[in-house]
Amino acid sequence: MNLKNLKWVLFTFAIVPLTVSCQVKQKKKAEFIKENVAFAVAQTDYMLKTVGEPTGKNYPRTTKNNGELAVTNMYDWTSGFFPGTLWYLYELTDDARWKDAAEKWTVSLEPLKRFTGTHDLGFMMYCSYGNAERLASKAGYNDILIETANSLCSRFSEKTGVIKSWNSFKSWNDTVLFHYPVIIDNMMNLEMLFYASKVSGDKKYYDIAVKHANSTLENHFRDDFSTYHVLAYDTASSRVLAKHTAQGFSDNSTWARGQAWAIYGFTITYRETKDPKYLDAAIKATDFYLNHLPEDLVTFWDFNVGEAGYTPGVRSYAAGFQEKLRDASAAAIVCSALFELGGYADNPGYFDSAVKMLHSLASPAYKAALGSNAGFLLMHCVGSIPHKTEIDKPLVYADYYFLEALIRYRNLND
Repeated sequence: MNLKNLKWVLFTFAIVPLTVSCQVKQKKKAEFIKENVAFAVAQTDYMLKTVGEPTGKNYPRTTKNNGELAVTNMYDWTSGFFPGTLWYLYELTDDARWKDAAEKWTVSLEPLKRFTGTHDLGFMMYCSYGNAERLASKAGYNDILIETANSLCSRFSEKTGVIKSWNSFKSWNDTVLFHYPVIIDNMMNLEMLFYASKVSGDKKYYDIAVKHANSTLENHFRDDFSTYHVLAYDTASSRVLAKHTAQGFSDNSTWARGQAWAIYGFTITYRETKDPKYLDAAIKATDFYLNHLPEDLVTFWDFNVGEAGYTPGVRSYAAGFQEKLRDASAAAIVCSALFELGGYADNPGYFDSAVKMLHSLASPAYKAALGSNAGFLLMHCVGSIPHKTEIDKPLVYADYYFLEALIRYRNLND
């Protein structure tokens, strides 16, 4: 055998095990996805039987203390996640019954297109109508999204450079009532503005989204790229008056889901603008997050619970409740974001972390037993310990981002 043939034989023997290993990996991935889709279908079927037809007042959100389903009305910030979950089931199964259900629950939210009382319209309408237009486009969907974007823009101030979040805010320590609070969560509503700009041809939506992102980048991050939750702006001077928390452990702590919103939000903003400063922010916020996780990569609800130098406000329930609970909702949000960010950052480690997070969430430690949990997919989430609400409960948005992560994992080219 000559040298050329010998090299070919050695190369062939080297590549065969790699091919077999890849095939095994692909088979395990396919089985994992199939198992979790079947579970999600069964659980959501169960929930649909419980909740009935959409009435405008029965959007699944969490569970009551007795384990029964707890619902909310369309004006709650979470109302768009259940329709969005139905759209993701349609995307995962290609079963028309999920499309029919998703359409029914989505159109029930149409009155929100003119609602200006909240910044959460991106969650409420883009998770519902945005997915509807993407997966089963109909005349009028884009008009509804554009009108909703206008409603969101009504909360933007050129003076402050940010979209107002809540109508007012008072911290857990202070008696001062702030009238222009902005929360890190608000980054998640920019995706709808970017979309509205593309489909309408009107750059105003894009410009408002960028201005909000720039102000958030300048003011919401600490030097280590951990995040503050709530900033209070002075409408006269645009100066930041105070930096607080509403749902975190203390004003100077890092609330895990707030960090998750920052990671996801700046990843979106980079996708839509291709401005490297937003990618840099997403990467640094992600690295902070990943460097403060337990072994299974499912975060505690706040990174600084019980640590020296972090004191909850006197009126916060966290002052007396300092258990280090996990928050599967924050983990699901970051898991989904990492599947996208990994491509932009050219960092295979982000994909590896996303896959490990997804498998942890799909394990018995966090995934509910079939027929339990009022039909929700994930357990062990935290809504707001300071407000003494949704402590160690399922949350509808955890399920939404879990399914989104599952779709992104399925679409990932290994």
